[in-house]
Amino acid sequence: MTSPSPEEALDSVLRHTTDNGVSWITLNRPAAMNAITPDQREHLISLLDHASADPAVRAVVLTATGKGFCAGADLRGAPAAAERVAGDVARLIRGGAQRLIAAVLDCEKPVIAAVNGTAAGLGAHLALACDLVLAAESAVFIEVFVRRGLVPDGGGAYLLPRLIGPQRAKELMFFGDALPAAEAERLGLVNRVVPDDDLAKTARAWAERLAVGPTRALALTKALVNASLESGRPAAFAAEAAAQETNMTTADAQEGLRAFIERRPPVYRGR
Repeated sequence: MTSPSPEEALDSVLRHTTDNGVSWITLNRPAAMNAITPDQREHLISLLDHASADPAVRAVVLTATGKGFCAGADLRGAPAAAERVAGDVARLIRGGAQRLIAAVLDCEKPVIAAVNGTAAGLGAHLALACDLVLAAESAVFIEVFVRRGLVPDGGGAYLLPRLIGPQRAKELMFFGDALPAAEAERLGLVNRVVPDDDLAKTARAWAERLAVGPTRALALTKALVNASLESGRPAAFAAEAAAQETNMTTADAQEGLRAFIERRPPVYRGR
């Protein structure tokens, strides 16, 4: 029996299918609580970049198998402390965890996290970087870094204060306590909590609803919302006007206006 190729082995631990305009990306290392290896990270970044460019993809769902969504980065291959030189850690973070989170934030298609279980460390930030977050009732979110004597990475200190404010973010990061899905929803980290058995069905319904929407308008809306957190009113208003100008050149915008005038449901084609 021949051994699988590196590509086949990677495909087995990071499943990918496209169905009804939805790109389904599934972390599949349940025995490791879906901790992300460097190869998985690079493949995941590539899939998100491809989703942006592929007109056949109009929404993305990121989920996982087993009891864990993602336990963070797989550190088993990390160099020993004595082998590091000044700047190694910063380069590792910039080229790894931060690139992954940026790929989610910058993806031009809406990304839904379907959090099936524990999301810890980088795994929590991977979920929270998504545009919409669905969580199973059994899911928990853990800012695990402080338990290891570490500083949060993967954009955590950027994401959390923008989602729940600095005091709540510090509470989660200072104590590292497990946050149940229901409490995450109450704080505003999660859009909706559903029974475990309903997670995939709900994610599919949301994603397929997005996939028949005006794809370019959704991309521009995502970019406007994300940029608004960094800019003042004049810049935000200028960006809004520019986005409107760009969007009005799309076929979907013209279809939306015609459908309104003709009093019929619009049929968007992502163009």
